[in-house]
Amino acid sequence: MARKKAPEDLSVEELRRLLVEKRRGARKERLEHFRRTGRAISIAPDLDLDAPFSAPTIETAEESSSAPTPVAPRRKLLDRILLGVEVLAVVGLAAIILNGVGLLRTLNTEVVAALNPETAVPTPLVMAVVLPSGHTPPDAQGNTRPNEAEIPAHLLPMVQSLANVPIPTAAPDQAVRIQIPAINVDAPIVQGDGWEQLKKGVGQYINSAAPGQDGNLVLSGHNDVYGEIFRYLDRLAPGDQVTIFTQQRQYTYIVDHTVLVEPTAVEVMAATSSPTATLISCYPYLVNDQRIVVFARLQN
Repeated sequence: MARKKAPEDLSVEELRRLLVEKRRGARKERLEHFRRTGRAISIAPDLDLDAPFSAPTIETAEESSSAPTPVAPRRKLLDRILLGVEVLAVVGLAAIILNGVGLLRTLNTEVVAALNPETAVPTPLVMAVVLPSGHTPPDAQGNTRPNEAEIPAHLLPMVQSLANVPIPTAAPDQAVRIQIPAINVDAPIVQGDGWEQLKKGVGQYINSAAPGQDGNLVLSGHNDVYGEIFRYLDRLAPGDQVTIFTQQRQYTYIVDHTVLVEPTAVEVMAATSSPTATLISCYPYLVNDQRIVVFARLQN
């Protein structure tokens, strides 16, 4: 058995080898500890004792995680499906939000309408069977009477029942006078267009619109008796002015057009959505088998 040499008896080369072996032993112990704790995945091969000393290469778990890991096709497909689901979810959420905003706006509108209800205004019904102002042509002495011959026989009782319709109480917004400069008309307006009312001037059909208001202001007058107020309605042209006065103010209507109709064409008295004035009289002069109707619209 060889006797161990004392450190002072060793050569420089032997001392260097002993130092390398000691360091390698310590290094192995550290690497074994790293393996057990999972801090080292792989190590470099053991150094050759005869090779020059160099530090070992150690790959830690942190360094190994930076290397790209191949992704399986199935995982890629799953990721794409999940991305599509997320996109659809976002789009659906946006649609729900927009729909909610629209519903909220609709509810707000309904609440405002409920808190501020508009007063319903009934549309006046046209109860006339024939247009007003109908009468027989005056004789040599100027005598005339209502022309019942133009009323259908089966509707005559209805016309007679409407003869005594109550006259509305006077109000500040009722029409009281009419002026038509183009044909020199300046006459009073009375409520009602029956035989007795038209003896006094121009008659307003009961329940027709007040001057200046939305609707149809229906006015009738004779053409050849009781002042011949509407004698020259056929001379009116588009653009001529018709001024209607109330107790408080005046309204100017502009003539739009003129038509000739049969006495039964009561549709010309129907309500309108905008302020309109309708002037009616018998036609032609001293014959009176038709009606002349002039339509005018409120200025501005």
